[in-house]
Amino acid sequence: MSAVEAPGRPLARPAFRRLTAAWVCTNVGDSALYLMMAVWAKQLTGSDAQAALVFAVLGLPALLAPVLGHLVDQVSRRAALVVVNVVTAVVLLALLTVHSAEQVWVIYVVTFLYGCAGYATGAAQSGLLRDLLPDDELASANGLFTTIDQALRLLSPLLGTALFVAFGPGAVVALTSTTFVATAVILLTVRVAETPPNREEGPGYWDQLVAGVRFIAREPELARLTLVLAVGFGITGLTNVAIFPILDQALGLGAEALGVVVPVQGVGAVLGGLVAARVVRRLGERGAVVAGLLMLAIAMTGALVLTFVAPVPEPWGLVAVGLGLAVGGVGIPWVVVGASTYRIKVTPPELQGRTSAAMNVSFNLPQTVVTMLGAAALAVVDYRVLIAVSVVVLLGAAALGRAPLRSARPV
Repeated sequence: MSAVEAPGRPLARPAFRRLTAAWVCTNVGDSALYLMMAVWAKQLTGSDAQAALVFAVLGLPALLAPVLGHLVDQVSRRAALVVVNVVTAVVLLALLTVHSAEQVWVIYVVTFLYGCAGYATGAAQSGLLRDLLPDDELASANGLFTTIDQALRLLSPLLGTALFVAFGPGAVVALTSTTFVATAVILLTVRVAETPPNREEGPGYWDQLVAGVRFIAREPELARLTLVLAVGFGITGLTNVAIFPILDQALGLGAEALGVVVPVQGVGAVLGGLVAARVVRRLGERGAVVAGLLMLAIAMTGALVLTFVAPVPEPWGLVAVGLGLAVGGVGIPWVVVGASTYRIKVTPPELQGRTSAAMNVSFNLPQTVVTMLGAAALAVVDYRVLIAVSVVVLLGAAALGRAPLRSARPV
């Protein structure tokens, strides 16, 4: 997409408005549930490790993402979304059987299946957007979806927490299951001329399974963007590790301050999502990714400087950390929207699910691995070293994204 292309208006399309309503509905339940499951595991077992295991299990479906993307590419994407939402609603009801620590395994199983559903719906939605919207409306659509996602990540956990405290986990399960059923009903009303799935006999199953990865590797610009995402978002796993010593050692605030600064990052992400489509139109998809990475680097540089001028009088230390996270939050949607928009544009309809799954893995898996490595490194190196490494790697990823690419189409 060129920088001078006129903005599209996807909300003028009734089918997209209904798809947006479905996205809002499913995100209300999703954001209310995933934190509650970790809190519930902690409440049942009294173990921080058992609670943290919920997030680890939630990341495991990344290993199955190519399989899920392949399955979605073999069927109607709208039908896949409807079925996955209904099945997820039913699976969540298994949580109502959990009443003691001995049954915490049910939470882990449901969490794993829940994560699988997320990859499947993401892959299906990618194909549906490709069939529903022209190229000039994709950035606006992705920006809107990202904004909704980030806004509900601020609001829905409060709703989930209130229900959990007032009525117990069953109330949160009931809310989330209901929202998934409502999402399926809304999706049934979406009318779109879908590209027929390609079920013809072709290469072997393994070749079909990795076709999304192979397509990304053979499309130079998409390959570079995916690598930039893996490196740039992966290294932010060090932020997940360093934030605790920043708050505790540098500012003397304690880990509970995280509950204040994380919502501030969410506000930044909402603001970034609101202008993401404009940034893509102004800078192009690749430029938006680079700009987003630079915002993350600026945020981490500010955090590094703050650790050397500490102690900072209250509440200015907390304000400074919050502003830094907000700056980084602004950049996150630019990276996501820029990369996703370009991927949807250049990927053939029959490969949308598999390329979506492959790119989602590049978002999530490296960050999980780096977080674990950073947690181990924190025992032997100063936390400021981790922050400095993240700044250098983010700047390197931005430079890689900005470097000229021979024979690449302009983006």
